[in-house]
Amino acid sequence: MEQVTLTEELAAARENYTRGGLTEADLAPDPITMFGRWYAEARDAGIHEPNAMVVATVSAAGAPSSRMVLLKGVGADGFRFFTNLGSRKGHDLAAEPRCALLFPWHPLERQVRIEGVAQPLPRPDVDAYFATRPRGSQLGAWASPQSTAVAGRDELAASYAEIEARFADQDVPVPPTWGGYVVRPDVVEFWQGRPGRMHDRLVYRRARSGWATERLAP
Repeated sequence: MEQVTLTEELAAARENYTRGGLTEADLAPDPITMFGRWYAEARDAGIHEPNAMVVATVSAAGAPSSRMVLLKGVGADGFRFFTNLGSRKGHDLAAEPRCALLFPWHPLERQVRIEGVAQPLPRPDVDAYFATRPRGSQLGAWASPQSTAVAGRDELAASYAEIEARFADQDVPVPPTWGGYVVRPDVVEFWQGRPGRMHDRLVYRRARSGWATERLAP
């Protein structure tokens, strides 16, 4: 029997998106309100971690990088997340604060694409959020030198055990290298899959006062 190569399998893999559509009449007055509607629908649909988003950055040398991060707040100022400031994303954003976010809600045949500028969050905001994290996550923030090479899992386990002993029977303080960002959006695209790859792409662009919207060809 002829064996199908992975390339042939991938070339044949496709679905016809038929779950719904998106019209200009469906749009909220601003993208934050619209995002809230779609997020609620993703949550209610049972999507695993609907707040998981891809954060794409670029280094000072122009090298792109992306990774999954959890959205931890959204409001008029933008989209919030927290991380180790010494990580690769932290170094990238310090050199070039322009970045992009992507929410891939595949079961709903939807995605939300955001382009904007990341600004460091004030320390009181960082401290307040860190206090809500599970203790294990707080300890991990101290134990892991995020994005740096380590000898192996045993080194990380030993680091975690040392931190656990250091802060035994006391609250875990915020690490000096830990912080957060708010991404102020300039462009927000709401993408809904449609039959025949004629997808709906409606975009908000920041204007002098408020937001302007337009439709993009799929």
